[in-house]
Amino acid sequence: MSHLHEREEKVCLNCGATLTGRFCHVCGQENLEPKESFGHLLSHFVNDVTHFDGKFFTTLKDLIIRPGFLSRQYMKGKKVSYLNPIRMYIFTSAIFFLLFFSFFHDEKSSIIQTSVNGHTLDAIAEMDSTSFAEFTSAINEGDNKPAVPMTRAEFKSYIDRVTKSASPALFASHKYYTKEAYDSALKSGRENNNWFERKMQYKSIELRQKYGNNGGALSKALSDTFYHFLPQMLIISLPLLALILKLVYIRRKQFYYVSHLIFSVHLYIFIFINVLLLLLFQKANNYAHSGILSFIAGLLYVGIFVYEYLALKNFYQQGWGKTFLKFLIINILNIILTAVLLGILIFFSFFKI
Repeated sequence: MSHLHEREEKVCLNCGATLTGRFCHVCGQENLEPKESFGHLLSHFVNDVTHFDGKFFTTLKDLIIRPGFLSRQYMKGKKVSYLNPIRMYIFTSAIFFLLFFSFFHDEKSSIIQTSVNGHTLDAIAEMDSTSFAEFTSAINEGDNKPAVPMTRAEFKSYIDRVTKSASPALFASHKYYTKEAYDSALKSGRENNNWFERKMQYKSIELRQKYGNNGGALSKALSDTFYHFLPQMLIISLPLLALILKLVYIRRKQFYYVSHLIFSVHLYIFIFINVLLLLLFQKANNYAHSGILSFIAGLLYVGIFVYEYLALKNFYQQGWGKTFLKFLIINILNIILTAVLLGILIFFSFFKI
């Protein structure tokens, strides 16, 4: 409660309702004098922050150690003691993507990272001299050349040559370099493409003119656009996951669509937190090369599925076997949904670069 003086007028300044006490029974605003000092303003700020922190950490603790508990509490109407799930989702997702793009997203990465004989370029760069010599000797041998090792400079030239000389697969079937040439082929009847094929041809011509045969630059541009739209894809997938839950638990009439949506929100919040920790341990392992760090990262990955299973069991309160069966169905449907959304996202990203 504030230390400001209560107004003598018994009318709420916020909504105009007639008051019978210190707080408005309609909107909840305290009936105080509107003028306040800097000290009072600072006091309100501190109280709001500590109030948020208290709710946040209480909510976070129960979210992590009690899978499905918060969703069940929300369904029962016990909402005041915990942070609103939508508010918490916005907060945690903002932190997640801020840290992801600031510290974990490599600007040089692409959607499919370039690899040679099963090794990424980053892994090759970290090879010691002996391993690198054996690796590059195998490359030469596979190219029907003498099995001699390359120097680091020779290997870089090899990668540049392969990347730049190989046209992107996207252009493999597109033989037109200008829109005028393609339009001429359409008018003459040499090409009989539908609307979608024409759009793809025009976009491919545009990208070929912009990037030439530099598949690496094209992949980088596509990757940047993909990651730019990734948060939107996750927002779209959230209500779709709730729809999957609604269909799988369609016979549980006490669970409305909003109930499934709140469960999905809490699950996403946990995944955000878990993935951040997973990326943190993986990044630390890139420098320390510790088996313990790799083991912890593996546990965190498996922990996502264990948490999901326990959350389903605790929230929907069905048997272990039935929950496991529905757990499998939900994840299969979610994999299909994710594949479709990723395909749409990649296609959308292609037309945005």
